[in-house]
Amino acid sequence: MLRGIYTAGAGMIAQQRRQEMLTDNITNANTPGFKADQASLRSFPNQLIKAIGTGHAQRFGSHTVGELTTGVYLQERTPDFRQGDIQETGNTTDVALLQSVVPVNEETGEEAMLVFSVETEGGDVRFTRNGSFAFDGEGFLTTPQGNYVLDLTGERINIGNEDIRIAENGEIFSAADDELIAQINVGVIEDPSQLVKEGNGLLRYDGENEIATAVGNEEVAYQLQQGFVERSNVDAARTMTEMMTALRSFEANQRVLQAYDRSLERTVNDVGRIG
Repeated sequence: MLRGIYTAGAGMIAQQRRQEMLTDNITNANTPGFKADQASLRSFPNQLIKAIGTGHAQRFGSHTVGELTTGVYLQERTPDFRQGDIQETGNTTDVALLQSVVPVNEETGEEAMLVFSVETEGGDVRFTRNGSFAFDGEGFLTTPQGNYVLDLTGERINIGNEDIRIAENGEIFSAADDELIAQINVGVIEDPSQLVKEGNGLLRYDGENEIATAVGNEEVAYQLQQGFVERSNVDAARTMTEMMTALRSFEANQRVLQAYDRSLERTVNDVGRIG
């Protein structure tokens, strides 16, 4: 009976964590460049039940009765890096990154991912798909959270307060005299599974390979669209349906747990009366 309580409790915890993940997805449905997470539910390994010292086991030591399931758990949250829809904003500093041709991993069949390179306040290099850029007080091109957008050499891009024109390859020109100011760097992440979410649209790369640039790369075809942003790839309708499913599963495990609790309470009371 106690094993059943543990199994039902494990199911409730797994569905609670899945619900938290889905809530995070739906909360960021309107966040530019956000990538939805997907849950991987796994079952704990089954255990063999053996009888010792009874019947047949008295002669041979023990014998296997059967298997015991030990519940499920949420193994990991895997980001879905598929590109989101494009939305027009009209803002000159907004840039949507459209990837057309990227390298494909021969072993996994997974496509590489193109990203913007940014520098955090602590000086660390991170990556993002959120192209909703803006100027800061010193004229640097930044993300909404104040992270600096980097150029090909890894330097911050300072465009002052000038009106700008951003070409499809990421070159930034002054709208007044069409003078080249800088080049937005676009990185190529060959194995997106090595990217870890850090919040605020930032991704940390934990891989060992050096990150190449897409600029001038013959194996990559991409396009930057000024005045547009990439929307979140969260499917709101599907996410709401999955949230309802997770809630129903949680409630089902809860009823099983309550049934075990009532049975255990009755057993304890009956044993007490017999004594």
